[in-house]
Amino acid sequence: MAGKDLAGRTQKMIKQLSGGGGVVAVGAALFFGIKESFYNVEGGHKAVLFSRFGGVKPDIYGEGLHFRVPWFQWPIIYNIRSRPSKVGSPTGSKDLQMVNINLRVLTRPDATKLPQITQTLGVDYDEKVLPSIVNEVLKSVVAKFNASQLITQRSQVSLLIKRELEQRAKDFNIILDDVAITDLTFGREYTAAVERKQIAQQDAQRAQYIVERAKQDRQHKIVQAEGEAEIARTLGEAIAKNPGFLKLRRIRAAQTIAQTMAQSQNKIYLEADSLMLNVSEDPYKTPA
Repeated sequence: MAGKDLAGRTQKMIKQLSGGGGVVAVGAALFFGIKESFYNVEGGHKAVLFSRFGGVKPDIYGEGLHFRVPWFQWPIIYNIRSRPSKVGSPTGSKDLQMVNINLRVLTRPDATKLPQITQTLGVDYDEKVLPSIVNEVLKSVVAKFNASQLITQRSQVSLLIKRELEQRAKDFNIILDDVAITDLTFGREYTAAVERKQIAQQDAQRAQYIVERAKQDRQHKIVQAEGEAEIARTLGEAIAKNPGFLKLRRIRAAQTIAQTMAQSQNKIYLEADSLMLNVSEDPYKTPA
């Protein structure tokens, strides 16, 4: 009797435990189902739903909390804010010079075309599209300009690249907000040619400066010679009019020599006639 009672109690306890476990399992499944039935779209994002039965739905869901059927549907969320991308490409100019151009491109998906983008490109649409269309547009635009024009008309080149790139991006439902040329370099041959040209221009300017300086020196010598000729002419006229002018000059020269010798510490014995110090006699006087 005691054994039968123990067996009955054991079976009753197992039934109670199994019944409680079922409730826990149902509760957990219900909580998981409710949790997976909602998804959140953050600010600056939009979503489309993919269904196992119908594929991508045409509806577009904005920011906030939305409902979905677990396992049968799941959201594909897109960032619709402008994002920067750096794309570069080597290309040739109109005068057959190699040019390396790097662009910073701001792009975002067309929010009204998200279902089409999902079906044709996917979430990584920019990585699939931008390198190819940027390369195509750069080769088309750069080929219209010479290497020197790419530098002097940089703003015009950037505007033309943006205009053509916008048209190409529309074909893939991508909106282009801005395009900027961040780097523009040329090949080694062109860079070396530019350096040689600059050196030649500097040499030409230096040669021109030397020529101009020679002309100025020549003009200076001409003016100086004319001045000396004028002085000589004036002296000749002065001597012709008054022979005493030479005697006056001789006296001034004697004063200068005497002053120089007086300041010297050495003793010098020289003939007065050779130093024009014999002012008592007049060598210019005509003998009787």
